Amino acid sequence: MGISSKLLLGYSINQWRGSEGERERIKEVSLNENNRPKWQMDDFNKDIFRIFVKEFNRIFPYKNLFIFEMKKHDIFFVLILLALFLPVMMIPSLYQGYEQFNKEHGMIMSFLKFAILATMGEALGLRIRTGVYNQPGFGLIPRALVWGFLGLTIKMAFAIFTKGTPAFLAYLGLDWAPESIAGQLSLQKVFVAFCISSAMNLIYAPVMMTLHKMTDTHIINNHGTLSGLFKPFKGGDIISQINWRVQWDFVFCKTIPLFWIPAHTLTFLLPEQFQVLFAAILGIALGVILATASLKGKKQ
Repeated sequence: MGISSKLLLGYSINQWRGSEGERERIKEVSLNENNRPKWQMDDFNKDIFRIFVKEFNRIFPYKNLFIFEMKKHDIFFVLILLALFLPVMMIPSLYQGYEQFNKEHGMIMSFLKFAILATMGEALGLRIRTGVYNQPGFGLIPRALVWGFLGLTIKMAFAIFTKGTPAFLAYLGLDWAPESIAGQLSLQKVFVAFCISSAMNLIYAPVMMTLHKMTDTHIINNHGTLSGLFKPFKGGDIISQINWRVQWDFVFCKTIPLFWIPAHTLTFLLPEQFQVLFAAILGIALGVILATASLKGKKQ
């Protein structure tokens, strides 16, 4: 038995909340480790694995995470994602149609991308917290409408910062910035993409994230109904309910510099027609971040 197995065994015997008979069986098997036949070794390993899984689920708050216990609705969730992307990627005519429609109707496509993908991200976040993708009061349709609207503002932010930031860099004396971001991949282009991402995430993203948090609270306060979405928005009351310690310490100070700025730096290195789509895909990651923030908020 390796050192790690012995440490796990010692910890498990002392901390595991199993029956006394189960504990004694583990001790007995471990004492006879060198003398037992191979089939007993297999039983022993199964016991250790069972203890590990039970302890892991007890210690960590993410015991319902679908990675550890995949169910039918998780497979359905994955199939939906594949159905959204594979046909466009594999069928040239569909890809050409997507590219043309995206070019002619960028705002409509931005609304649809975020309404679908970012909402799926929130559903995934709910799955992490509760074990289900939807529940009464969650408001899947209202959230999709809100994300569609936020998608329009994100498209606007992309247009403003992708043009404005290189122009500002040129104003500062970096005349090559506008040409670099439009050219081939280079260190200069990566630098400009990083500047665009930093400017957008430090100026626009905190406002968008706070607005999203407020609309999220508004939806929950009105029981997730579609009609409730259009009830008077009590912004003053809602903003006072936000856990600003989590919003500042985690959402702003950790996710923006450590995730969103690097992720959007990569986004701005992509061809323009794929930038908003990639940003919408990142909305799925946002669902996981929101779920983590929610769990942190409950602890504090």
